[in-house]
Amino acid sequence: MTDTGVRETSAVTDAAAMTPARDIRPPRRPGGPGRVRRGFAQWAWGLAGLLVVVLVWEGYKLLGPADGVVVGGARVLPRTTDLAMPHVWEMIGRLAEPVTRSPSAQPLWLVVALAALTTLGIAAAGWLVGVVVGVGLALVMQRWRIAEWGILPWIVLSQTVPLIAFAPVVKSWGSRVEIGAFEWQDWMSVALIASYLAFFPIAIGALKGLQSPDRIHTELMQSYAAGYWQTLVKLRLPAAVPYLLPALRLGAANAVIGAVVAEVSTGLQGGIGRILIQFAGQASGDPAKAWGPIFGAIVLGLVAAGSVALLGVILKDYRRTEEAA
Repeated sequence: MTDTGVRETSAVTDAAAMTPARDIRPPRRPGGPGRVRRGFAQWAWGLAGLLVVVLVWEGYKLLGPADGVVVGGARVLPRTTDLAMPHVWEMIGRLAEPVTRSPSAQPLWLVVALAALTTLGIAAAGWLVGVVVGVGLALVMQRWRIAEWGILPWIVLSQTVPLIAFAPVVKSWGSRVEIGAFEWQDWMSVALIASYLAFFPIAIGALKGLQSPDRIHTELMQSYAAGYWQTLVKLRLPAAVPYLLPALRLGAANAVIGAVVAEVSTGLQGGIGRILIQFAGQASGDPAKAWGPIFGAIVLGLVAAGSVALLGVILKDYRRTEEAA
């Protein structure tokens, strides 16, 4: 072998020695132990937060003044009497007792659950309407910049309208709607008000997601001669998923809030908003009972927002991270 061949062989050997070894280990599966630990950690932190709320409640009830904390003639913290602040175990125990003293009365938890299901159905209808309207507005605003300039300020301004005053107006307008055999129902007014609160975060989140692709990606689609619809389906909609999922969860929670407030304002029977008012009027004689619908409304909001997690499972390939709208 010549000197030149020896030098070339030595150079190749040195280069191979300096090159880091390729990692031949199999890729880590996304559903491995790390993901399970994160899931347990999330549940643990949630339970810890709930425990802190209970401890603060009971601690203030134990140590706080009976007449509450008054500053400058204004009460800034509530009274600690059993009428104003029942013990946590009393409120939970009251759920298992009959709603009234009648022998045939149903337990309080069942009455609250049935009312919550009614409100959940109405809120779901409002949420679906909010999704259609919010995503539709986002598509229009993303397609035409002048539409974004003209529509977006009005979308933001719409959320400043007092909902408790707006609900009776919607019910009054709806009662005048008659199209052939179709007749407007009271629950439709409640669903419309729920959609009114739900569409705002969905529209903002969808718009931000549709505008999230980098310019280099849109130019790449143009180099492939892709039209608007192809770019929308293959680039913008997948890129919008991490922004849209949190917005959908927030919209679901807003739909529940809108449905409960609308039930209170319109007087719709059967929902959890109605029994909130009804049981609050009985709080002087049965203070723990009034907290049953409040617990039901909290669980209802969690269920509504958690249901959107099913979409996250379906769209798991597009939601490696989630971005706040």
